[in-house]
Amino acid sequence: MNRFRDLFDPFLLLLICTVALASFLPARGQGASIAGAAADAGIVLLFFLHGAKLSREAIWNGAKAWKLHLATLGTTFIAFPLIGLLTQQVTAIPPSMRAGLLFLTLLPSTVQSSIAFTAIARGNVAAAVVSASFSNLLGIVLTPLLVALLMERSGTGDLISLSSVRDIVLQLLLPFVVGHLARPLIGGFVARRRALVARVDRGSILLVVYAAFSAAVVEGLWHKVSRDELLLLAVLSIAILIVVLLFTSMLGRLLGFAREDAIVLQFCGSKKSLASGVPIAGVLFPASAVGPILLPIMLFHQIQLMACAILARRYGARAEEQTRLAAAE
Repeated sequence: MNRFRDLFDPFLLLLICTVALASFLPARGQGASIAGAAADAGIVLLFFLHGAKLSREAIWNGAKAWKLHLATLGTTFIAFPLIGLLTQQVTAIPPSMRAGLLFLTLLPSTVQSSIAFTAIARGNVAAAVVSASFSNLLGIVLTPLLVALLMERSGTGDLISLSSVRDIVLQLLLPFVVGHLARPLIGGFVARRRALVARVDRGSILLVVYAAFSAAVVEGLWHKVSRDELLLLAVLSIAILIVVLLFTSMLGRLLGFAREDAIVLQFCGSKKSLASGVPIAGVLFPASAVGPILLPIMLFHQIQLMACAILARRYGARAEEQTRLAAAE
């Protein structure tokens, strides 16, 4: 059962159900306005809680092990975006889905799965916590900046609304800062109510996904996207992940990282955060464009979990075998 949960994220099933609900019963008219307002409120609450959860110590620790963290951030915010720019040459999928592929490569790393897979693989868990947390912290600022810069150059900049900068400040950055400043008052409560906070996180994401896909369905999303285009999107997602996994493996050897740190680079550098991507997309793009833009990250999310779960178990088994042989000598 645990192995099944490693390969197939149960939250993905909820996302699929939400997309199906939006496809058959999309929010329209006043209902769309209510869904949009609820999604905006969910985004604000989501980033407020993220700010409250992140300790100042974790931020300061980001300066330590700088070589590893710079390599991870370089992979996340430089190598990945360069790959994203290459995908813009694939004209067999609609422009909005190409924009989604580029947007996928601009997102920060995941936190929970990066740390979990590092632990399974017997890597440096403490460094993974810092790298993943630091990536998400910087992603609040870097991802919108990269979207504005690279999507403009790739010809998809018209998808970005003019009020994006204001919305980023009001819906993402300000709640995050307020939540972090309020940490001395509510940090203990947030730490004790992790299950509740997790439900708020996921509930907020589901709200944004429902509102986004409702708007896209009303605009005729499923009449514009074919099965062949979805298959090609899956192939491109797999190709992107393979390239990044190979790149992080070679970079770790080139920089002379110990095995434990090389594992951190691979797992933190190769993944993209669905939890960050959904609310950021909801802020940056017009409602009718968010649905197709989110398709690549939803697909990539599951692919990365399956691939990294297999790799983590293989690395962990190899480490156990080496430990056993060393003890026998």
